[in-house]
Amino acid sequence: MGLFSFTQEIAMDLGTANTIIIHNDKIVVDEPSVVALDRRTDKLIAIGEKARQMHGKTHENIRTVRPLRDGVIADFYAAEQMMRGLIKMAYSSNRWFAPSLKIVVCIPSGSTEVEIRAVRDSSEHAGGREVYMIYEPMAAAIGIGIDVEAPEGNMIVDIGGGTTEIAVISLGGIVSNKSIRIAGDDLTADVIEYMRRQHNIKVGERTAELIKINVGSALTTLEDAPDDYIVRGPNQMTALPMEVPVSYQEIAHCIEKSISKIEAAILSALEQTPPELYADIVNKGIWLAGGGALLKGLDKRLTNKIGIPFHIADDPLHAVARGTGVALKNVDKFSFLMR
Repeated sequence: MGLFSFTQEIAMDLGTANTIIIHNDKIVVDEPSVVALDRRTDKLIAIGEKARQMHGKTHENIRTVRPLRDGVIADFYAAEQMMRGLIKMAYSSNRWFAPSLKIVVCIPSGSTEVEIRAVRDSSEHAGGREVYMIYEPMAAAIGIGIDVEAPEGNMIVDIGGGTTEIAVISLGGIVSNKSIRIAGDDLTADVIEYMRRQHNIKVGERTAELIKINVGSALTTLEDAPDDYIVRGPNQMTALPMEVPVSYQEIAHCIEKSISKIEAAILSALEQTPPELYADIVNKGIWLAGGGALLKGLDKRLTNKIGIPFHIADDPLHAVARGTGVALKNVDKFSFLMR
């Protein structure tokens, strides 16, 4: 990072759950997409992991905000503060002046004009001089290492925090895509609801997230089954503390509905795929990326249901970010980047 290089280049995966910034092929920032603001002055108190630790534990003068809902910016001011803060983290070693930035940001493939504009405006307000955008499934495909410009069909299913992006890519473009707002956050909500209804215990977002990570499963029978996860919390009726062991079978039942919706969306995207590309996809299989790809047994379940092999990307959480980083290097070459 030269002191006098005035334009810095960064790639940003602006996610509902996590935001990742890549600079010089290295992940320099990987933080939860949460900000903590002062209620009275709207001043920024904390961002990322620090703000996430405050989430659900604040008093009346602090509010924690997740600026992105369903993959798009829901709180404009908070999103801008978060991007500013995270970019500052990436450049903590260079405090002399704010560099002018060339940014590539990824957006959901189902974004409307207004949503795209919100991302562009936030990026510009956060210091971006040149802002390019790339669709998430395209970035995921590049991050997995697929040659997106080749004349053959590749299918990507990117299950993030707010949206599930399903796209068939060929010749550097998206042939058919389906973007549904059922993803990691909905699975977390299912878990909260289930614990309340079934076990009479109140759990917050963070605990539900831990349940999902430890015993979340898409199948009711797993070969290497995880141990039950112990959940502690207040009883709904008596408010006395209780401990409940939760098994992966229970979670498989409680997220069944949401997983079925994702299955239906994959089938719907396959229906719209031209036959020549369909043949390529059957031969090569379908790639799973995003945090949702880490759900135990998901690849197996989808393979059995749809009859096409599903592969999990090597590093599903960072596939989109890495792809965005590659796109940053080839801004002039890739014609599918949007200004």
